[in-house]
Amino acid sequence: MKIKLSTKLFAGILLLLGLFAAVLFVNYRLAVQVVSNARAVAASERVSEGANGLLRNIVDMETGFRGYLLSGDEESLDPYYQGERQLVGRFSDLRTLVAHDPAQVGHLNRSQRLFRQWSAYAHLIIVEKRRVHAKNPNMEALAGLPHRRLVEGLTGKQIMDNVRFHLGQFDVVENATRRQLDTRRDASINRAQWISVSAAVAALVLGLAWAVYLMRLLTRRLGGLVRLARRLAAGDYDAQLLDDNQDELSVLTGALNGLGRTVNTSIGQLEARNRELDQFAYVVSHDLKAPLRGIESASRWIEEDMGPDKLPAHVREFLGLMRQRVHRMENLITGILDLARVGRVTEVHETVFVRQLLREIAANLNLPAGLHFELPFFLPTLVTTRVQLEQVLTNLISNAVKYHEHPEQANITIGCDDAGDFYRFSVTDDGPGIAAEYHERIFVIFQTLVERDTLESTGVGLAIVKKIVERQGGTIGVESVPGQGATFAFTWPKQPPSTQAKPAKDYATTPALAA
Repeated sequence: MKIKLSTKLFAGILLLLGLFAAVLFVNYRLAVQVVSNARAVAASERVSEGANGLLRNIVDMETGFRGYLLSGDEESLDPYYQGERQLVGRFSDLRTLVAHDPAQVGHLNRSQRLFRQWSAYAHLIIVEKRRVHAKNPNMEALAGLPHRRLVEGLTGKQIMDNVRFHLGQFDVVENATRRQLDTRRDASINRAQWISVSAAVAALVLGLAWAVYLMRLLTRRLGGLVRLARRLAAGDYDAQLLDDNQDELSVLTGALNGLGRTVNTSIGQLEARNRELDQFAYVVSHDLKAPLRGIESASRWIEEDMGPDKLPAHVREFLGLMRQRVHRMENLITGILDLARVGRVTEVHETVFVRQLLREIAANLNLPAGLHFELPFFLPTLVTTRVQLEQVLTNLISNAVKYHEHPEQANITIGCDDAGDFYRFSVTDDGPGIAAEYHERIFVIFQTLVERDTLESTGVGLAIVKKIVERQGGTIGVESVPGQGATFAFTWPKQPPSTQAKPAKDYATTPALAA
């Protein structure tokens, strides 16, 4: 069973999200362990600080007690009472902190019992000292104390040494515990770093591997689709792409393959219809021209049979006008056929020397003797369709001569400018000019600015010019003011288009029927 592309993309997203969630979970668990170990170390430090503070308070009490015994000065008892006040609740607080450790609780309990013994002993001696000192301020240190032997026997010192010993043991155990906790904390930090980096690298590698797989899959298949689309755009409608993945891109591939087949079929039908239309056009041309030539022949036969002396002048004028209409109709039929053939014949590109081409056009048009025909200093050499460029320039130059009021005095100037990928050619005359409202109309078929009886014109020439120029990718326009001449300008590509549509077959080569 084929897996759809959308399923693969969704699976990739789920994979990345799953890896991301796994990394987050692992980091969270490791962070919990690190925080727990750090808190245990901090708690152990607080226990040590509490034990050290407790010991300092007991030492302060002992120092004050001894000073009072030696001097009898009540001020010597300030450290004793201050330490006693600070000791309130310290044993209980420490016991709470180490409640999880029975050994430490045992050391605290023994230390507290010994301290209570020493405290009772100290209170007894202080009371006796205070009474003796009240009776005789000059009495020496221990003289007159009922329990002097306890002091001299170092009973208090022994008790205090035991207190120090048990608190020292308490501190030793706590330091060892803290070292273990430090080691565990450092190990958890290192483990967290290693596992986090490993998980992140694994997630990155898996994510990149899946991304590379999808990218290569999409690049390969989209590349095939792009190549197929380019072949279709270039006119290779027989191109097909095989894709059996049965996913979304397969549907697109099938659509492009179907498009190619449809276009190929349509083009085949269009070519067949074009052949029919071309044949029809030539048949119609023959059928239309034959009666016209019959009319012209009949008019000449009438003139010949009647003779120049017997034929009235107005009849001769009518016959001439009739032949003029016949010639116009023949020219109109030829112009329509030429317009229909633009773009439907095979374009042959060749090197064209524009200066030489213009000189040949001027010679073929047989320009009036007095007409001034000026070429610019620069005219390019092009690789293009010579016939079409010649047809455009010939039509524009012949129009400039045809519509000039005094063609033997006309001035026609050819211009050429660089316009990027195009050359801008212009044909300027000093004729009657064209009003602005007719600048677009003159390029429409059958549109003329003068009466056809005044000046023979079919109204097809400029329509042919516009169609040729636009098929080359250029533009054409006119700039003119009535009474100040006109300038027809068009752009022509410097190089033939790199991508040409599939050229239409040249059905115009079908032999025409005898005219």
